[in-house]
Amino acid sequence: MLFASDRPKICFFSNYPPKECGIATFTKSLSTAMDKRFNPKLKSRVIAINEDENFYNYNKRVILEVNKNDIESYIEIAKDLNKKDEIKIVCVQHEFGIFGGDYGNYIIPFLEAVEKPVVVTFHSVLPTPDEKRRRVVQAIAKRAAAIIVMANSAVEILNRDYGIEKNKIEMIHHGIPNVPYQNPENVKKRLKLEGKTVISTFGLMSRGKGIEYMIQALPPLIEKYPNLLYIVIGETHPTVRRHEGEKYRNELISLVKKLRLNNHVKFYNKYLSSDEIAEHVAASDIYVVTNLEKTQITSGTLVEAMGYGGKAIIATPSIYAKEMLDDGRGIVIEETHNPEYFTKAIDYLLSNPEVRAEMSRHAYSYSRQATWSNVALQHLRIFNKVVQLREETTEKFPKIKLNHIANMTDGVGMVQFCKHSTPDKSSGYTLDDNASALILSVLHNSLYEKEKVSEISAKLAKTYLNFIEKGQESNGNIKNHHLNEEEKTIPYSDDSFSRAIWALGFATQSKNRLIKERSEKILLRSLDYVRNIKSPRGKAFIISGLSEYYKTSKNEEIFKTIQTLANNLVDLYEHESSENWHWFEPYLTYCNGKIPEALFEAYEVTKNQKYLDVANKTLEFLANLLFINEELSPIGQNGWYKRNGDRAFFDQQPLDASSIVQAFLSAYKIEKEKEYYKRAILAFNWFLGKNHLKQMMYDETTGGCFDGLGKHSVNLNQGAESTISYLLARVMLEDIKKNYKIKSTSTPQSQI
Repeated sequence: MLFASDRPKICFFSNYPPKECGIATFTKSLSTAMDKRFNPKLKSRVIAINEDENFYNYNKRVILEVNKNDIESYIEIAKDLNKKDEIKIVCVQHEFGIFGGDYGNYIIPFLEAVEKPVVVTFHSVLPTPDEKRRRVVQAIAKRAAAIIVMANSAVEILNRDYGIEKNKIEMIHHGIPNVPYQNPENVKKRLKLEGKTVISTFGLMSRGKGIEYMIQALPPLIEKYPNLLYIVIGETHPTVRRHEGEKYRNELISLVKKLRLNNHVKFYNKYLSSDEIAEHVAASDIYVVTNLEKTQITSGTLVEAMGYGGKAIIATPSIYAKEMLDDGRGIVIEETHNPEYFTKAIDYLLSNPEVRAEMSRHAYSYSRQATWSNVALQHLRIFNKVVQLREETTEKFPKIKLNHIANMTDGVGMVQFCKHSTPDKSSGYTLDDNASALILSVLHNSLYEKEKVSEISAKLAKTYLNFIEKGQESNGNIKNHHLNEEEKTIPYSDDSFSRAIWALGFATQSKNRLIKERSEKILLRSLDYVRNIKSPRGKAFIISGLSEYYKTSKNEEIFKTIQTLANNLVDLYEHESSENWHWFEPYLTYCNGKIPEALFEAYEVTKNQKYLDVANKTLEFLANLLFINEELSPIGQNGWYKRNGDRAFFDQQPLDASSIVQAFLSAYKIEKEKEYYKRAILAFNWFLGKNHLKQMMYDETTGGCFDGLGKHSVNLNQGAESTISYLLARVMLEDIKKNYKIKSTSTPQSQI
């Protein structure tokens, strides 16, 4: 048995709260994110750095402390660390000022004495260093198994100016909280800033921040925009406060008075939580980075501002700002000490709201790769290259949240599209979304029938069933589009009708008698229309629905219909398949997993071995195509994949990832092969960042799922299809774990 105390641990060497500094905050956020994603199989610990005169009341994550200016303590700490078998890797958060000695060279004796593999994160990388700084950095790099930096520019500088090989350096963005995209006007109401044009800056204040130049830029702007308000958020840096008190802030306040800007500049000289900071920045129309240091290679405040959404960013010309705000993600002014540049840039953005909005969207989209959950996964990937800690594929899934689908559902049904996470009612409602949502809500209600949350899914199920029933016509067909532009041009869809049959069949298994009886009634009225469905996917959806219904009805007509449809699919397979193409059509498009899944379900009902054989062959064919380097890569919708043609890899859709998860879960139910379950888990991890962008597709803050994974970015809208696709896969995994009592398939840590 592997005890908790024996589980592998990462040890961060860094400043740590309650010490006040950016590195301390960074380390706490990263270690918390690592523990959240990978606990209990991987935990974080910390070696904290103390000043001579200061000691701190650390939490239990801190296991060792070092005196910054005592070189012997670095060696002693290394020896203590060597005795801790559970510590598998050390991650040094390096900033020259936090370690003792010349250029922080006291870290070198530690690196020479420690026997654990070390990864070093450089928070500062200065170009054209003097010889002493170069030697210190080279000595640290020599003893590191890998180096992490937070900008591509830093990779180039380390290689060019320090002679460090690029293959040793990895780039991971500075992490940020995951905050939903928000309209500044909505946030202003909460903060009682209605009617204000808000500009903001945040961060620990110190001389060299350049805030005075931004203040000097305001008078001509206020003449044109009399409601303009500049908010400066942040306490004075504790080190600055110890040496000169509030001298710099008082100088700024005097400047405000001199320029008669008292009603246009507001200082928040107090502690604000990260949520409060995010709220104030999200209320801004423009965020301004005023730092005077042009060689700055990372800035937590800049990337956080990008991630708080809803505003455009103007920055002074640091190396980091030029990289992060490139390609239309913001404006970098030409000079640091000239207020006119701020004035011109702000005036341009306030005069062009469309440009400002587009810039904000680009910045927010780019920042998604930097959310702490994504950053934690990227750190694990690098740590695993040095020493295998645990699999990147996880079975620790986010809690199931119905918030977003409940928010998207009104008295009519579930709205089709969202703008970011805000429902767009002008997009109307579709049958396929509401049918899929019915399956989700019925299964969720069954899983959690004894918990209060089941009341939500029960209410949602009634709404979605009402939608289907209302759309049914006398011939059994069911109308697809409602209250949108497609209602007249494309009123019906075979695919949507077939999904409705799947949903109705599934709902006949509901534990709610009214849902069960109404679903059966609508289903039976639709049977005559089933013969009109020609597409393989449509037939597959119908097989799934009728197979569910047959489990309790034992209706002979239903049995024969399942046989007929399954035989049709087998005939298609035999006609189209060849030695290298085990499929039902001469191309692969969307929701491919549904067809083999349906044949597994047909086999369960009929016990026809041919159905099982074709299901296994086609699912294996899909697996060989879609799993690349232990990562799911669904067929891209931009061209699909034609036999003997080129395969499209983008854009990848949540619907397709979900369909593969469901297919492998169905295969597991029938075959009881653990490998099928493991592949379902691997496929589901596509939603959690195990994809080519290494980005979460599921948004834990809203409970929604992004609409697509492109080559370079995600589609930030969280529409019905995507969100239901994620939740269906998630709930079906939960259902199978509960009913089949599945234990973790992860490799035991004692074997790593």
